[in-house]
Amino acid sequence: MGTFVQVAMEQRALGPVARVTLNRAELHNAFNEVMIQELQAAFAEFTRTSEVRAVVLQAESKSFCAGADLNWMKKMVDYTFEQNVADAHALAAMLRTIHDCPKPVIARVHGAAFGGGVGLLAACDMAVALDSATFCLSEVKLGLLPAVISPFVMKKIGPSGAHRYFLTAERFSAAEALRLGLISETAPTLEALDACIERLLDALLANGPESLAHCKVLIEKVCHTEWERAVDLTTKMIAERRSSREGQEGMKAFLEKRQPAWAQGDSAAALSAASPSGKDA
Repeated sequence: MGTFVQVAMEQRALGPVARVTLNRAELHNAFNEVMIQELQAAFAEFTRTSEVRAVVLQAESKSFCAGADLNWMKKMVDYTFEQNVADAHALAAMLRTIHDCPKPVIARVHGAAFGGGVGLLAACDMAVALDSATFCLSEVKLGLLPAVISPFVMKKIGPSGAHRYFLTAERFSAAEALRLGLISETAPTLEALDACIERLLDALLANGPESLAHCKVLIEKVCHTEWERAVDLTTKMIAERRSSREGQEGMKAFLEKRQPAWAQGDSAAALSAASPSGKDA
């Protein structure tokens, strides 16, 4: 694993769950160009690591992420247009790397999530937050826009939520974030928050790792495909999965009333044995 300064990476005993921790406690985990680079590198590394089957994105200190670092913002004041475009592209690439990670990603949210911090958790597949967590899309207060994060945030809260909170820059509660679809569950205490995440991880790890990756692709494609093309797309995708090694193993395990290979921690060997060719169809 790489060596990082502002982000901590952990994969306990080379287990199936990796944890990425924002580690700028003194600055409420505010973004700068270094953190953006490190987050992208961390998720790219876990994407390539076959042992990792789920990722938890979490943070040290009282806040999840307070948005942009003031010192980073001071640099932006003197950026040229071209430098601003390049800087924004780096943020977009990092968020896309999280969003497109083939492993399920859970955000563990406590304290404040402001500006880019909202974009960060929105790029994850699901987010669980403390009841006391607060959220704010504060960019317009600075004469700016929540532009780069908007594709990720609007997928979760839709145009109606965006019109309200992009334009007013109001702070809103975890209960409101849950209503909007920005987060998937709330918890009253840190212990309950961690128990909720463990429950989600248990559910995820019971499923076929390749199927989870393909399921994320399915969701993305169906959301951007008209009905007639969606029928053609989805029928081909299910046919491919049924004839894949993992699909064959899953169906055989169900019919034979046993656990599939991935639930036994021996997916590679069992999947190779599941198909005569040893390859996906």
